[in-house]
Amino acid sequence: MNFDGEDLSQQTMTARLSPDEKHVFRDCDLTGTDFWGASLAGATFQSCVLEQTDFRKADLDGAAFTGGGGLGTRFGDSDLLDAVFTDVDLSSARFGGALMTDASFSGCRMIGASLTSSRGTGFSVARSNLVMANVGGCSFRGRVLEGIRFDDADLSGCDFTEATFSDCRMIGAKVLRAVFAKADLRGADLGELDDHKLRAFAGGVINPTQAAAILGARGLSVA
Repeated sequence: MNFDGEDLSQQTMTARLSPDEKHVFRDCDLTGTDFWGASLAGATFQSCVLEQTDFRKADLDGAAFTGGGGLGTRFGDSDLLDAVFTDVDLSSARFGGALMTDASFSGCRMIGASLTSSRGTGFSVARSNLVMANVGGCSFRGRVLEGIRFDDADLSGCDFTEATFSDCRMIGAKVLRAVFAKADLRGADLGELDDHKLRAFAGGVINPTQAAAILGARGLSVA
């Protein structure tokens, strides 16, 4: 079923969507639209307004979101297996309880988003803004993290084992109980590191410039 340029705001869509069809939404206003528990596997959302859209418990396996977005989209307890988000505004989105295995986010604005308590073996993120986001407890094990702003984000308990950071920023990020074993941090701006944060990055690999900055902040110089 195709929806092109339709105003579906505040409507309940679940009963209208057959599980035997693939659904396409283009340039639709989905402000406050209720997709709770809907069958949306393989669905396409192109340049749609997603302000407060409710996808809780929906089957979004393999769904593709491109452009558009809005504040406070709800994905709690949904199935996002292999879902793809490209250039979507997901600010303040809520993903708690969602199955996120192999979901991917590229070029997304995710300021203040909450991905903590999501399920699965991990998701990928690239060239995205996660300032003040809560990704506590998520796994980025072995991932390549490129062009991500984690400034003031909550990374507590995250697993970054063997992850590679490229053109990333982590200024002011919370890293309590995060694991950076064998992580390549040479491409990350770590900001000012007090002794507590420095211990959190134990096991990671840094470059000489980062090492000199850490020592310089403690009154030491490298000859």
